[in-house]
Amino acid sequence: MADLHLPGAETVVKTASTYARDLLERVLSTFLQSFIGGIVVTQPLDASMWWAALVGGVSAAGALLKGLAARIRAVTNSASLAKGV
Repeated sequence: MADLHLPGAETVVKTASTYARDLLERVLSTFLQSFIGGIVVTQPLDASMWWAALVGGVSAAGALLKGLAARIRAVTNSASLAKGV
């Protein structure tokens, strides 16, 4: 039977913390970028600022799902789908 080596609890907590910070940063930056982009588009079209917020929220939700999928796909400290990140 193969010897099973598991990381210590402190390592697991640090890994989860690093991943959570990375994912939070990505989701917030995606929201802000989409919100600003939505405002740039909605102003000339005389659309509501709430539509820009909705665009930002939908984009941020997409970033969150992508980050969670990256975590499920590979156990890393990153929310990136790129290998080695």
